[in-house]
Amino acid sequence: MSGAVLEASGLSKHFPMRRGLFGPRRVLRAVEGANLVLRRGETLGLVGESGSGKSTLGTLLLGLMAPTAGAVLCDGKPLGSDRKTIARRIQVVFQDPFSSLNPRRLVRDIVRLGLDVHGIGPRGGRDAAAAAMLERVGLTAAQGERYPRQLSGGQRQRVAIARALVLRPEIVVLDEPTSALDVSVQSQILNLLLDLQDEFGVAYLLITHNIAVVHHMAGRVAVMYLGRIVEERETAALFAAPAHPYTRALLAAVLTPEPGLGLPDIHLGAAPPHPMAPSAGCAFHPRCPHAMPVCREAAPPPHPVDDGFASCHLLQQD
Repeated sequence: MSGAVLEASGLSKHFPMRRGLFGPRRVLRAVEGANLVLRRGETLGLVGESGSGKSTLGTLLLGLMAPTAGAVLCDGKPLGSDRKTIARRIQVVFQDPFSSLNPRRLVRDIVRLGLDVHGIGPRGGRDAAAAAMLERVGLTAAQGERYPRQLSGGQRQRVAIARALVLRPEIVVLDEPTSALDVSVQSQILNLLLDLQDEFGVAYLLITHNIAVVHHMAGRVAVMYLGRIVEERETAALFAAPAHPYTRALLAAVLTPEPGLGLPDIHLGAAPPHPMAPSAGCAFHPRCPHAMPVCREAAPPPHPVDDGFASCHLLQQD
């Protein structure tokens, strides 16, 4: 594993909003100045609360919407806007496999479609290629002759994975790939993804709110808060000693099966600030138990932390 295969450089996405016909025009800053590097063959976890901008950032990296500012680079070159070219190199596995699969097509045809669109392999051999990929993800030839509604949730997600990997992309964006599945099936899908990564050398961007999934899958982790990446570290180092107060709060919020402990108190209040009314200075300071006067005045720059960075004024005091 070496080199950057996908990069976000100063990436921002703003959505103009208006309440009512004559209401004031406001801006929703879904992603703000994000810098991210996905290395060839690695898994990078992207975590944060709901509404932190994770899925919007993933959508930008897939080229499904244009950024307000910044750029997406693939192998150091602008990603461009040609959907067919992008899809050949970057695929996605969505959260809900039922809604992402065409209910009117046979499973075999769903997997084969990408080969037809891109003209990959001889026409007569594409059914065999689709069947081989279905077998590789743990499905039978008979299941390939069914419709998605005739499969279980875990089987449908295997179809979605086969559809993504049959094109042999360099990158797959995994957007909450197991959150819609039963707990008993989740580990099977995650282990399958790891096996396929070893086999095909694909890089994963894993978007999730599940800290345990990140710990199991990712070699590095990027933490988002209100559209900004506030910390990026090697997974083992981040879990051992998180540098940003928000990262510490996220890890502290993980529920434990130990009886009698109840819900953890992470001292952040009930809800984050609204993204259309971000605070001046550090966006996290209204919820941060360690906030200083400078946090209300200036956004913190990235601060090197051994294997990565964290954007926090507390680190500048060391």
